[in-house]
Amino acid sequence: MALGNISNQTRSQLRAVCAALEDKKAVELKILDVSESSSITDYFVIASGNSLPQLKALTGSVEKALKDNKVSILGVESDSQSGWVVIDGFDFMVHIFLPEVRSNYALDVLWKDAKEVPLDELIA
Repeated sequence: MALGNISNQTRSQLRAVCAALEDKKAVELKILDVSESSSITDYFVIASGNSLPQLKALTGSVEKALKDNKVSILGVESDSQSGWVVIDGFDFMVHIFLPEVRSNYALDVLWKDAKEVPLDELIA
């Protein structure tokens, strides 16, 4: 995918989200460009944590990164036992899963036509 399509502001925000997730040891981090398929957001950030406490830590880290970058969080959806947290940053939505829940909902497969944003190019 051509990174030139991402605004500088969104690129900066996505970098901050990725750094926050990596700082708390998220696994299987992926960004999908869903802008051509979705009317609600442009990007999905998808990551996994290995336990409910790690999901909580990942969520807190992302919320702090967004606050530090002056991003208004439109909402956070989480049930403490569901194994899935969604943070809505308007231009992107962050989905943090336990591995078995991620496998069950398979957003990667559901949005298979979305282009994956190369993390190494985004962060560079």
